Amino acid sequence: MKKLELTFAALLVPLDYLSLLLTGTLAYFLRFESFVTEIRPVVFEMGYRDFFKILALVALAWLIVFALNGLYTIKRHSLLNDFSRIIVACSAATLIIVVAFFFNFNLFSSRLIIVTGWLLSIIIISVERLIIYFIKKIFYKKGIGVRRVVIIGQNKNSADIASQFVNNPAYGFRVIGHFVEFNDSAEKDLLSLVSQNKLDDVILADSDLANWQKNKLVNFCIDNQINYKYAASLLETKLINFDLSTVGGVPLIEVKQTRLDGWGRIIKRSFDLLTAIVLLIILSPFFLIIGLLVALTSAGPIMIKLNRIGALGREFDLYKFRSMVKGAQQLKAKLSLQNQRPDGPLFKMDNDPRITNLGRFLRKWSIDEWPQLLNVIFGQMSLVGPRPHEPAEVAEYQIQQKKLLAIKPGMTGMAQVSGRSDLLWEEEVRLDTYYVEHWSIGLDIQILFKTPRAVFGRRQAA
Repeated sequence: MKKLELTFAALLVPLDYLSLLLTGTLAYFLRFESFVTEIRPVVFEMGYRDFFKILALVALAWLIVFALNGLYTIKRHSLLNDFSRIIVACSAATLIIVVAFFFNFNLFSSRLIIVTGWLLSIIIISVERLIIYFIKKIFYKKGIGVRRVVIIGQNKNSADIASQFVNNPAYGFRVIGHFVEFNDSAEKDLLSLVSQNKLDDVILADSDLANWQKNKLVNFCIDNQINYKYAASLLETKLINFDLSTVGGVPLIEVKQTRLDGWGRIIKRSFDLLTAIVLLIILSPFFLIIGLLVALTSAGPIMIKLNRIGALGREFDLYKFRSMVKGAQQLKAKLSLQNQRPDGPLFKMDNDPRITNLGRFLRKWSIDEWPQLLNVIFGQMSLVGPRPHEPAEVAEYQIQQKKLLAIKPGMTGMAQVSGRSDLLWEEEVRLDTYYVEHWSIGLDIQILFKTPRAVFGRRQAA
């Protein structure tokens, strides 16, 4: 999901709220205009300050109705679809208000303001959404926030989709390549685009493409964290997360590797940032004490930076309290023959000579990982997600295992609370893959509450 799309989606909530406040205010003052009072005299008494208090709460409830009617989904849809949703949502919210005030008639008694507010809300929200729509189109026409796509196929679908994107830049797609089939030459060209960070989506539009090429293309997109879309009924496989849309009358299905997209990403990021800041403030005195102990008990820096692979295969520096002797990374190569994990790319060794005495204590209780709160705040990690791995370890991932790179790695995760490092590699991958495919904020909270139990269960830390 492009940042421009997420930004506009996030802006809709405060803009809708302000629009609803404007709607209520206009409805209130219109009630007192002479051309209205001459027809229907004012029979209620409520100052604007008291009215605004009620309006502020009603507007919040109104937003919930909007959300339930799909007005905050990031999936692209037509203006006509938006307008119909606005009419339904505003009408439903108004009906709820009427019912609520019916049971408490003293709270607010001006039916004319309510009816006026209903009509104005439809008009003002529609105008606001129309302005946002055209602003997005302006950005797209200037090439800002567009999705760069490659189309695979040589049938009419392929030509129609390519023509629609080329002739309508306001759709927000730019065709940067069109291949008849997905052969070795096409794969090489796509890899070049991926390495230059110039490719967002691959669209398979030809149902006559050989099955082995379809499967190879799917695996390529998973391997390189590229969005994969296809014309309907082309893929015979079980889909967990997908979106259906149309372009120029051609139905397209986008296979999603995770539910964590659109508003899910905004919610998760907001939750991570707020929680990490609070935890960092609470733990700051302990940071000073631990840092002092690390400095006094062994030579080397207090905190270290470790190279890890994050979302979409991007490298970042992971922060930890130093729990090993200086130069531990260089010693790892000499100890590789003593790796006690028979499966997968990870390294594990009981009584690792590189770990300091204090380091054993820090690792046992996962205290060495506290500085990763900084990674969460910087947006490189999440509180909950798959375990972050080294580049050399990720290089050994099988294709399906690379689905773990679809989201940010986490300080804790489903695998950690289900067995810590005692899990076999395939079990860890299975659990983290389930999390990637079935993410929800409720699942995050559940894992966070289980994390202390996993730590204090005194299982062996990685």
